[in-house]
Amino acid sequence: MKVLHLIDSGGLYGAEQVLLTLVSEQMKAGLSPMIISAGLPDEEEKPLERAAKNQGLPVTPWRMAAGFNLEGARELVRWARADHYDLLHSHGYKFNVLMGLWPSRYRGVPLVATLHGYIRAPRFTKGWCYERLDRLVLGRMDHVVLVSEAMRSQLPARIGHSDNSSVIANGINTARVQAAAAAEIPDDLSAFVSGNRPLILGVGRLSHEKGFDRLLEALSILAETFPNAGLLIIGEGPARAGLEAQATALGLSGRVRMPGYVDAVPAVMANADVLCMPSRTEGLPITLLEAMCVGLPVVASRVGDMPAVMGDGRGGRLLDSGSPVELAKALSTRLGRSEEVRRAVEWSRLQVAEHYSESAMMREYETVYRKVLA
Repeated sequence: MKVLHLIDSGGLYGAEQVLLTLVSEQMKAGLSPMIISAGLPDEEEKPLERAAKNQGLPVTPWRMAAGFNLEGARELVRWARADHYDLLHSHGYKFNVLMGLWPSRYRGVPLVATLHGYIRAPRFTKGWCYERLDRLVLGRMDHVVLVSEAMRSQLPARIGHSDNSSVIANGINTARVQAAAAAEIPDDLSAFVSGNRPLILGVGRLSHEKGFDRLLEALSILAETFPNAGLLIIGEGPARAGLEAQATALGLSGRVRMPGYVDAVPAVMANADVLCMPSRTEGLPITLLEAMCVGLPVVASRVGDMPAVMGDGRGGRLLDSGSPVELAKALSTRLGRSEEVRRAVEWSRLQVAEHYSESAMMREYETVYRKVLA
């Protein structure tokens, strides 16, 4: 079975990690996957492309003009048909829209889409327009995969509760994550990590929905109890300037670092004291699974599938309101290596190993593929 995975990646975050893991497992199972990584015509190698090559996974950089590029999509469809691909698998707004707008008769190849997260954009923005188009074309997909049960309520019933939709939980390669956690952290982060204790870690796109503004406010409160605490936020995005200005206004500039994209997140996790995910919305984040796998205590919002993954609190502290005061208090309890924290960490390791493995995820996707092709 030849599967063409389509993605326009902005970094190496949860969706990209899931895709790499899925492709690796598909190759082991005898499938023939290929990653198409879209970018602008003059764009250099993307992090996803570099990671795929390092892992020995098949990837084709596909450079095309930005925006609503139907001609570029047409060229890609022709290429897929000429190379006899059995199925297209989209991972994001761009290819959902560009591929979903074509009638299936013209496209000639079945189309599956995975929604790795679903964010409500402000009305009448560019993101809002893409979201409206995405909802329009999702109903025309051969199958839609959601990464969490909580996402069903974020979509129209005709999509979220359709016979042509299903939930497949993200999976991770636990052995690879644990091996990566044993590696050295990047030299440019070592001084900050060793000089700021305890170390609070945030990982994700720098955007409003990730709630890092809440985390900065909480750090200013936490400083009364932990005067040497530091905050490392790994990721990139449109909220960077606002977060940097907020850190300066709170007098936290020297204790907060935002290094952008870092490809050694498990190694940083092994050297941190707590992972904080104060998100306003989530699906099932890979970052959470990685932290649970390596034994890093977690504080997370009660959104998406995070409460279910964390056993409604057995695997870490869940936030009800997400206010900075509540967040600071929750972080304080996780920073003490108490018996409660130790039990939560051990429970989390077992939870990931038993329920969120890469092989289980691959088998469920293969079932969807065969259903679509039948």
